[in-house]
Amino acid sequence: MNESNQKIALFIDADNAPASKFEAVLSEVAKYGVVTIRKAYGNWKNPSLKPWEDLLHEYAIQPIQQYDLTKGKNASDIALVIDAMDVMYTKDIDVMCFVSSDCDFTPMVTRALAEGKVVLGFGERKTPSPFVNACSKFLFLDQDSKENGSVQTKPKNIKSDTKLINLLRQAIEATEEDNGWAALGPVGSHISNKTSFDTRNYGYKNLSSLIKAIDLFELKRGTGNSYLVKDKRKKKST
Repeated sequence: MNESNQKIALFIDADNAPASKFEAVLSEVAKYGVVTIRKAYGNWKNPSLKPWEDLLHEYAIQPIQQYDLTKGKNASDIALVIDAMDVMYTKDIDVMCFVSSDCDFTPMVTRALAEGKVVLGFGERKTPSPFVNACSKFLFLDQDSKENGSVQTKPKNIKSDTKLINLLRQAIEATEEDNGWAALGPVGSHISNKTSFDTRNYGYKNLSSLIKAIDLFELKRGTGNSYLVKDKRKKKST
């Protein structure tokens, strides 16, 4: 299916997501298709949701009221999951999008993936890692600056991010030719098949700029306009 024709269901945990970043969410989601369902969950009598309330009419978001029945418990989470399950099995939806920072919707995401859905996640960096990693794609919203319409920040020393470096090295090793060079496209695809990795969460608009900044890999032009990448630990070969 053409991505522009995909139908998207958008579920917002308004209690645990910044309303100020909603335009960035919509901008990203628009790359995948058309949002046909937009629902936001929370206690709308709570003054803290006023920023979200101001967006309801502008973006045609359906508010779902959930009272705080028990102190410290978020009833909105349960209502959101129930509605998401209902939509997944009764509506013609290709992509499911969850906007939340504080709650772990991992079982919901896992079920959606098993049903062949693309799952997009948006939240702040405090979002539980199981939820982040389970999504097809997850973008952090609490970043410092904007570039080309998307929010970005650059960590001080990404070379010390062992998880990131190992992820890149494993992808290169899995797709490299006998001479140690790997085409950047397959490297990116290999990573996407494993995790919700997105270079923008590290402050870079694409994989080539991220790899250049790390400086642990060689990068050169291949045929056409493509890039080739090699781990610098490999012996140099022509």
